[in-house]
Amino acid sequence: MERKTGTVSRGIRCPIIRQGDNLAQIVCDSVLEASKSEGFSLRDKDVIGVTESIVARSQGNYATVNAIAKDVKTKLGGGTIGVIFPILSRNRFAICLRGIAMGAKKIVLQLSYPSDEVGNRLISLDKIDEAGVNPYSDVLSLADYRRLFGDNKHEFTGVDYVDYYGQIIREAGAECEIIFANQPQAILDYADCVLACDIHSRQRTKRILLKSGAKTVYGLDDILNASVDGSGFNERFGLLGSNKSTEDTIKLFPNDCRDFVLETQRLIREAAGVHVEVMVYGDGAFKDPQGHIWELADPCVSPAFTDGLIGTPNELKLKYLADNEFKDLSGDELKAAISKSIQEKDANLVGSMASQGTTPRQLTDLIGSLCDLTSGSGDKGTPVVLVQGYFDNYTN
Repeated sequence: MERKTGTVSRGIRCPIIRQGDNLAQIVCDSVLEASKSEGFSLRDKDVIGVTESIVARSQGNYATVNAIAKDVKTKLGGGTIGVIFPILSRNRFAICLRGIAMGAKKIVLQLSYPSDEVGNRLISLDKIDEAGVNPYSDVLSLADYRRLFGDNKHEFTGVDYVDYYGQIIREAGAECEIIFANQPQAILDYADCVLACDIHSRQRTKRILLKSGAKTVYGLDDILNASVDGSGFNERFGLLGSNKSTEDTIKLFPNDCRDFVLETQRLIREAAGVHVEVMVYGDGAFKDPQGHIWELADPCVSPAFTDGLIGTPNELKLKYLADNEFKDLSGDELKAAISKSIQEKDANLVGSMASQGTTPRQLTDLIGSLCDLTSGSGDKGTPVVLVQGYFDNYTN
């Protein structure tokens, strides 16, 4: 019978994961049990995605706000600290800000505007235009901001993040001053010890600050990049990718996961006789057109994956072939011609007109985004995702 489906993504239900659990074995067992229960078979080149959250939970990679405070004070001196370009998030940054403020006498908080790095808006571009403000150059005080724009609550959370972050800083025992600017060096009029809190632009921000005369510059990736008094840590990303666990504790991005993905791959091969690919995934790399939020608040989509997931897709655009090279064909003749083109395509289609409009992104970013959308971030209970048929094409 001719195959009638392509890529299939399934959320796999798993037990609640605790520190010390043998996660590779749990993932293997859960996938195999799901295949028996739902009546599907595992195949070579299937992809198993495991959310970073349960990997970090199994590792016990947690830290307290006190550990954050101690590391911040040690590295930035404990006086006046400029904290620039944080994202607007109760889950991601608010608890980190509390720890940062506990390690300082004064925080000068520099917020980007009209939105943060991942698209959470303080104000709309229309309001910026109406006020005659140039966001590329103008530095606003809190008084300026309130006079021009008043109180603004986030569309989805209903939170006034300007007020919320100021309150967190003051309740942590630090003085607070808030400014609004998009040039990193603006903070140097207020503080020469700076903590850059942006995610994907952090290296540029650090470089500009140091070149502009900052005395001390660290990023969130430099805080808790080593254990503090036995705390969890992430050597590569520090606080980046962390989120709130309890009122006093954060869960960090998982540490080196390479052994985990290889072990999971091995267990599946031994149990089912197939060669699957395995990846750990965090936030997907996509943007919400309604809220204008870019989902990727983690430092990367996938911190670890098996070798079969290295690279980018190498695909032909079927509609291009149908509308151009084979525009005079139809039916079985068209199908045969397109199938032949796919079977004979070059190993590298970069620059080919027949590949225009395909997706020139890393496989892990594409598949990780699919996994993130499948598993969700709430109560689905499917922290493992099985993707089948992703590497298939029209001919198989």
